[in-house]
Amino acid sequence: MKKSQIVLNHLVFASDRKNGGQQLDMLKKVVGFGMQSAELRREYFDDIIAETPAISAYAKSKRLHLFYSVPDEMFVNHRVNPKLSAYYHEAIQLGVSVIKFNIGDFDILLPEDIATLETLVQMGIQTNIENDQTQTSGKMRVIEKFMVAIHEANLTIGYVYDMGNWRYVGEDEMIAAKQLSSYVKYIHVKDDKGFGDEVVTVPLNAGDIAWQEILHILPQNVPVAIEYPTANEQVIRDGIQALEVFS
Repeated sequence: MKKSQIVLNHLVFASDRKNGGQQLDMLKKVVGFGMQSAELRREYFDDIIAETPAISAYAKSKRLHLFYSVPDEMFVNHRVNPKLSAYYHEAIQLGVSVIKFNIGDFDILLPEDIATLETLVQMGIQTNIENDQTQTSGKMRVIEKFMVAIHEANLTIGYVYDMGNWRYVGEDEMIAAKQLSSYVKYIHVKDDKGFGDEVVTVPLNAGDIAWQEILHILPQNVPVAIEYPTANEQVIRDGIQALEVFS
């Protein structure tokens, strides 16, 4: 895998965040690893308005490709979340090119939902949803129902296949890869030990997931993010190397 395809999600800097680290410093570490793509996490901001100018300027100066993980739902009370517009404007100010949400309690797409989503995706930021760790929006049938509706409405919204979340909702990551591959625009890689209530997310090659086999099933030309908390920088380097040698 080309290094340019690999993204570092800031979850890898979870220990820094616990110690008060800010995302600008995390971006500098991303560059230190020789990477050109990073995924900001909205919950890692202390003051997003104050932090945005420096992040945007630094990303431009280093020609970084920024992704934005927003821990909120696209649908709330079965309709498009009214907060979405604010998140897109944050993304524009940050210089983000890809944004991600959870689905939420989606039921059906009404004409007003389609109109709202069309306006948002026309802002020029690639929009994705992800399978999360909830029964509401993390199951295969939910993802597929949503993506079918999105395609029928001709909305350019993609899907992030999160490799480690399936076991949290009691489903098989291999079956999910085969069933949902055609919708995938972005991949989050991680490993898991156990299943169901006993599952624990771990770095690549430290768990039970056949991640290399899954990557062969999924699209080969989409970004692939390392997204799991790490104990030290060597674990990050090991993850990057594991993906680089994947073929």
